[in-house]
Amino acid sequence: MASHLDLEEQEQLDQLKAFWNRFGNLILSLLLVVLTAYAGWNGWQWWQRDQASKAGGVYDELERAVQAGDADRAAKVFADLKSRYGSTAFAGQGGLLTARVQSDKGQTDAARATLEWVAADAGEDEYRAIAKLRLAALKIEAKQPDEALRLLEGLPENFAALAADRRGDILLAKGQRAEAVAAYQQAWKGLEAGADYRRLVEAKLGALGAAPEAAPVASADGAAK
Repeated sequence: MASHLDLEEQEQLDQLKAFWNRFGNLILSLLLVVLTAYAGWNGWQWWQRDQASKAGGVYDELERAVQAGDADRAAKVFADLKSRYGSTAFAGQGGLLTARVQSDKGQTDAARATLEWVAADAGEDEYRAIAKLRLAALKIEAKQPDEALRLLEGLPENFAALAADRRGDILLAKGQRAEAVAAYQQAWKGLEAGADYRRLVEAKLGALGAAPEAAPVASADGAAK
C-alpha cells in the first residue's frame, strides 16, 4: 500500500510533467536564445580584441613614419589603418598624427582631408572634437571663417574652453575684436589655473589690451588685498 509520502511525490512528479509538457518547448527556446546571445557576445568581444591588436601593429608603423617625418608613408599607412580598422581608437588617433605631419610638411590639402575623416568617422568623441578644432584652424588659414565657426558647433562640454579660444581666433580674423576678446575671456576662465594653454590665451588677451585681472590675494585676516 502506497504511503502518504509516496502519493505526495507522485503528485509532484505529475505536476512537473504537466508543467514541462506545457512550457518545456518555450523554456528550451529561451535557453537557446540566451546561449546564442552569450556565444555571440563572446565572439564579438574576441573580434574586437583581435581587431585592436592588429590595428595596434599598423599604428606602430604609422608612428615610425611620423617620427621620421615621412608624410607620404604616413598617409599610406593611415589609409590602410582606416580601411581595415576604421572602427578602432587607433584609427582616430592615427588620423590626428597623420594630419599633423602632413601639415608640418606643407601638405595642407591632405591634412584637411585627413582631419575631415577623423571629424566625421572616428569612433571616439574626443578624437572627433580635436579634429574639428584643428580643422577650424586650417579653415582660418584658408580664409573660410564661417566654415570654421560651424565646426565648433556641438562640441562636447569638456572642450568648451578650447572651442572658445578657437572661436576667438576666428572672430579676430573676421575683424570682430570685441567679440574675440569675449571669446578669449571665456576660454581663459574655463581653463585650469597655471596651465600652459591658459597662459597662451592670456597672452592673446594682453595683445588685445584686455589682459585678465589677477585674482585678489587674501591677507591673514581674510581680507582681500
